[in-house]
Amino acid sequence: MRPAIFVAIAVGLSSSFVFGQAAKDPAPPKVNTLAEMAAPDAKEHPQVTFFAAPKPLPKGAVTHEWTWFMGPTHDSHSTETKLLKKFPKGGPKKVWELSRGNGYSSPSIRGEYLVYPHRLRNEVVIECLHPQTGKLYWQFKYSTDYSDRLGYSNGPRASPVIDGDRVYTLGAKGELHCLELTTGRVIWERNVNKEFGVRQDFFGTVASPLLHGQNLIINLGAVGGPNVIAINKIDGKLVWASGKRWGPSYASPVPAVVHGKERVFIFAGGESDPPTGGLISLDPKNGKIDFEFPWRSKKYESVNASCPTVIGNSVFISATYKTGSALLNLKPDFTFETAWTMVDREHNTDEDQLGLHWNTPIYKDGYLYAFDGRNEPDASIVCVDAKAGKVVWRETPEWEEEIAFNGETQKITVSTLRGSLLAVDGNYLAICELGHLLWLDLTPKGYKEIDRTWLFGSRETWAPPVLSQGLLYVTQNTRDILTGAGPRLICYDLRGE
Repeated sequence: MRPAIFVAIAVGLSSSFVFGQAAKDPAPPKVNTLAEMAAPDAKEHPQVTFFAAPKPLPKGAVTHEWTWFMGPTHDSHSTETKLLKKFPKGGPKKVWELSRGNGYSSPSIRGEYLVYPHRLRNEVVIECLHPQTGKLYWQFKYSTDYSDRLGYSNGPRASPVIDGDRVYTLGAKGELHCLELTTGRVIWERNVNKEFGVRQDFFGTVASPLLHGQNLIINLGAVGGPNVIAINKIDGKLVWASGKRWGPSYASPVPAVVHGKERVFIFAGGESDPPTGGLISLDPKNGKIDFEFPWRSKKYESVNASCPTVIGNSVFISATYKTGSALLNLKPDFTFETAWTMVDREHNTDEDQLGLHWNTPIYKDGYLYAFDGRNEPDASIVCVDAKAGKVVWRETPEWEEEIAFNGETQKITVSTLRGSLLAVDGNYLAICELGHLLWLDLTPKGYKEIDRTWLFGSRETWAPPVLSQGLLYVTQNTRDILTGAGPRLICYDLRGE
């Protein structure tokens, strides 16, 4: 371990902008009054292939909805039970798949409605489908000219937020829409990037909004502020604006109750020269900042992308690009002490090393489990003692797969590389970036693979899996090298007996 590094770099604030609850709204949206309209029936979708209905839910199975990023508790923990732990030959059965466009978003689900945004040509298409059939209720489209500066996908990144009869989506250029869930009609819309002067970052707007009470909290990152804004979910107006120092990063806001008080944590830090960023703790009622903890690589081409993980009255953050990890213990007055820090593996030292690129760790019973490493070759699965700040074990699973290439069958050695974990049904589901799905038993005593299957041979499988009603939704973001199939949203039957 090493002492924490504190870097404070002042950023000028435009004198024309007022922060806090009195913040001036640069462009309050018009709220449309919608006439009563019957919800449309779901119809066959020309881009959906339906395979077979899922099995009935097992008797006594616990299920939930998935209405926002990282699930019901915002931390990739699921309460679903009685899931399929041993895969049949060929993997879990497909229920349906959507042949889709570009993007890295994952879907959100409430009841009989699944909402999923992606890009086709020069339009963002927000689709509302039936979760078990893939049938189409409605589509909402808007034009886009977003172009990723580093050559990655030009589609949306953020996951939708569903609240009652409304759904909220945020596009790669800050296009914020409030739509009626059952019809797709626009209730209000605004472009927060344009209105607040947010310049395009390396990968566009990525962080998903956080619904907290009556507000949508957005990791905005305008130059000179605001860093974070709260938008009223009903009328779309600005409620408060907060922070002046750091850009938006790629980590979504995380809510928590600390010392009995509600707080939201933002891991900020977008493109800037010199590069700056870190953890913001704020009161979601008014945006008042408790503290800002600088934690960011000194490398210009770097990102903060792993969401904060709240552990009781402590919060964990991590980044790569020679940054590392830190655990802060928060006091009742919301000052803090640095419990420990850890370098990442790019430092090439003999110390304990931990740097998470874009996955968020799972905390359970005193330990953190995560995919460590910035690049594919240096990735591994780790268990970390959260109190001591020590790596308990590190595994780099490898195995052989057979693939057909130029008419011949060849064996290749593959690995989990980087991925995302979901804690569920007493174990962990792992989706890996080449399309592998693993059931894992992870404990402080070690790593154990329960079962493994290859869903598709596709790179950039970066969005966390979505689980609702015993069905697993996975986004394939690039062409499948095994079958040639293009990007898809796939629903798998994960219901057990």
